[in-house]
Amino acid sequence: MAETKYIFTTGGVASSLGKGIISSSLAKLLLSRGFRVAIQKLDPYINIDPGTLNPYEHGECFVTDDGAETDLDLGHYERFTNVRTSQANNVTTGRIYQTVIDKERRGDYLGETVQVIPHITDEIKNRVQLLGSSGNYDFVITEIGGTVGDIESLPYIEAVRQMKWELGNRCLVIHLTLVPYLASSGELKTKPTQHSVKMLLESGVQPDVIVCRTEKHLNQSIRNKIALFCNVNPSAVIESVDVETIYDVPLLMREERLDQVVLEKMQVPIRKQPDLKRWEEFVRMLKNPLGEVQIGLVGKYVELRDAYKSITESFIHAGAANQYKVNLRMIHSESINDSTSKHLLKDLDAILVAPGFGERGIDGKIIAIRFARENKIPFLGICLGMQCAVIEFGRNVLGYKDAHSTEMNPSTEFPVIDIMEEQKKVDKKGGTMRLGLYPCSLKSGSKIQNVYQATEINERHRHRFEFNNKYLEAYEKAGMIATGINKQNNLVEIIELKDHPWFIGVQFHPEYKSTVAAPHPLFVDFVKAAIQHKKLQIK
Repeated sequence: MAETKYIFTTGGVASSLGKGIISSSLAKLLLSRGFRVAIQKLDPYINIDPGTLNPYEHGECFVTDDGAETDLDLGHYERFTNVRTSQANNVTTGRIYQTVIDKERRGDYLGETVQVIPHITDEIKNRVQLLGSSGNYDFVITEIGGTVGDIESLPYIEAVRQMKWELGNRCLVIHLTLVPYLASSGELKTKPTQHSVKMLLESGVQPDVIVCRTEKHLNQSIRNKIALFCNVNPSAVIESVDVETIYDVPLLMREERLDQVVLEKMQVPIRKQPDLKRWEEFVRMLKNPLGEVQIGLVGKYVELRDAYKSITESFIHAGAANQYKVNLRMIHSESINDSTSKHLLKDLDAILVAPGFGERGIDGKIIAIRFARENKIPFLGICLGMQCAVIEFGRNVLGYKDAHSTEMNPSTEFPVIDIMEEQKKVDKKGGTMRLGLYPCSLKSGSKIQNVYQATEINERHRHRFEFNNKYLEAYEKAGMIATGINKQNNLVEIIELKDHPWFIGVQFHPEYKSTVAAPHPLFVDFVKAAIQHKKLQIK
């Protein structure tokens, strides 16, 4: 293909309908046809990135190889397509306005009145076309956050209108909307979809494809009605019915011919039929497990599953790889204490202590780790989870009763976790942590080397505090071994226990790199350890 084509996904009626999943599914289908595809997300909030947002506000903050703190939808993009994202794949209103203001201060607009149109919309268009200008992609799919009609989304919709006018059939709009089912009358209602499209039309944008999220199948009469009132062909009204798992959606969209409709409308020759054999095999294994394991996820945001989205999806990938269903028991760390721990943790086949920041829930995490260590239950600690494992070992094995992280207790007598040297002079919060991909050397003969089947790995990070090397010798003598080191800064990246079936803590975030095509080996082996533990308990 000579020129990159641009596809926009907008949403109406309600948020959280699944624009990211539809965009990812379309990308997967186009990739399976042999096209080169990138996906990006435009977020209408004024934060520069979600790095400083509370998970209750925005769910998980996803981190890319190049250290960008981004929207969790980029995790979906990577999990579906197995294509790595970057800073260029997530743009916020804050970043757009910051760029325009910086240009104004430099004098780039000297003599001009800087306005939303054309300056803000031009910057949006520049960001949208940045990936396409590289020449590496046939299609760039851009998801616009929020819903049509939101005040903060208006500049983005205007930018879409301009691009449709400028690029013609090189630009296409998919509008995702809701067709609710009213149980009292037993009817599916199309009026919310009509109003949503009408609002988009008021902004000058005619959708080319309408994807209808629904809990009941649409009959042809309903499709014809939506087509008539929304100015599209009936074949361009696509049903997205509720499914058992999000990984069914690419297969559903193939049945609905979404990719074929898009290619026809953009006048792109169809190269070949989509090859989804590996994907179908993954879904088959996911839906036909040989057994089940119970894994406890201990964290302080467990009531909001999006806060640990990459972790929960990594367990789905790892479960399918082992052909076992992973039942995650979400355990609030604040509910764990000496009197409740046995009741809450006793029936688990493995325990994961989740990442996070701040003191709330720390004591519960430490108690859960002690329970896993003493009862020989497979344990995985991620980021703060690893740090809590170091604290627990210091207190209960080495006798450092006051052992802690200086993040929680700056005056602790035993700062076994301390702020990194280069972080001590950092006073700004946004985008200043140790972020992105860093190398790690694995100790020969260690469990972690066996997991990765490698001596050198690269993983994504998001932290300020680290293992305090002052205590490393004492820890290793007592049986907690540093089996992964960043040699450049001599940072401890991985710890494991010598006399335990499976006890590993990692400073990085393995969940960010797990995809359907490449389940993360650490999660795969952790689930395998849980299966083995369960079988031993049965015996």
